[in-house]
Amino acid sequence: MKTLIVIPARYASTRFPGKPLAMLGGESIVSRVWRKANGMSGVDRAVVATDDERILGHVQAIGGQQAAMMTSTAHRSGTDRCGEVLRRLNEQGEHYDVVVNIQGDEPFVEEGQIAALIDCFRGEGTDIATLRTPIRTLDELLSPNNVKVVCDCSGRALYFSRQPIPYRRDVEQDRWLDGMAYYKHVGVYAFRSEVLERLCKLAPATLEECEKLEQLRWMSNGYTIAVRDTEHANIGIDTPADLAEAEAWLARHK
Repeated sequence: MKTLIVIPARYASTRFPGKPLAMLGGESIVSRVWRKANGMSGVDRAVVATDDERILGHVQAIGGQQAAMMTSTAHRSGTDRCGEVLRRLNEQGEHYDVVVNIQGDEPFVEEGQIAALIDCFRGEGTDIATLRTPIRTLDELLSPNNVKVVCDCSGRALYFSRQPIPYRRDVEQDRWLDGMAYYKHVGVYAFRSEVLERLCKLAPATLEECEKLEQLRWMSNGYTIAVRDTEHANIGIDTPADLAEAEAWLARHK
């Protein structure tokens, strides 16, 4: 089973312009992500997909011409950027069974997490795979910045929401974590290649527009999402404050 990792990396972030090139522990964020992805077992190729010449040149200086690809500035999501990379590689005669999307601001993603996602595709029936991690605090549960997920008995997602789900009727909110497991979505995805090609052609869905969650577009169109557990809650870097937190984490774990 051939696996491709695509790392979408935009320069023009509203909250943190130039984020992929920001330094973390003496190395750029995007370099950290690419080096980690490229060294994972079971991965045949890792490509940074960008819309900016500065990021393209930086990554190619680190990993060579095959390490990065310039993609359209019109893409609205990292999924669409992954789809373009897959399509262009297919046209060049490179074919992959599974595509993993690791965002360019996720330098702490672990090899075991990616291996768990890839493993979901060894049998039939999985369209998409992603991760969840336990929620430990009430603040974490109530924050709309933390996307919650509930699953069926076979580990397939039933719904994602920015609200706490499930709602515990007749239980005071400050006791919702007592005796009940809640889970936060970890936004790393893997796709069966032919499914990714179809997802990139879908129109936005009502639920997606309500919650601002792209995965609800896929579920609204009948695609299944396998969810695997991880104890490692990745530190995503969206703002300069997140970068400072990541630097502090690195200092504590030297």
